[in-house]
Amino acid sequence: MEIPEKLLKFKFHIIFTTLLSLLLLSLFLLAPRFLTILSYFWPLFVSTALFLIAVVFFAKVSPPITETTSCEKAGEGLLDYVAGQPEEILEQIDDDDDEEEEEEDNTQTKSDQKSEKASEFLAKASNDDDDHDR
Repeated sequence: MEIPEKLLKFKFHIIFTTLLSLLLLSLFLLAPRFLTILSYFWPLFVSTALFLIAVVFFAKVSPPITETTSCEKAGEGLLDYVAGQPEEILEQIDDDDDEEEEEEDNTQTKSDQKSEKASEFLAKASNDDDDHDR
């Protein structure tokens, strides 16, 4: 009686092992052979290998990029153009803004000068009126 009791203790382990064994056996019997898979995918494997060989070849043949060159970084000018506001345009906009600020300052000082002249004129005119009244 001890053996059946011990077997019941490991009932789930035995079921799991049996199912896993059946799954692996059916996979080996029903799955295609390795050569079948290789014969189906050989163009993909060859093209991938040729591409990787070309990458390694061009990496060794092309000259290294030095950081000290005076050229722009590749594509930086194109990105500025696509962004729509290259540096030259931004500088022109900044210059125009500076000129407008100077003009505003000038108009304020001119209006201040005019108001001072007007107040001087009125003061002078009122002095003249006072002289005429006497």
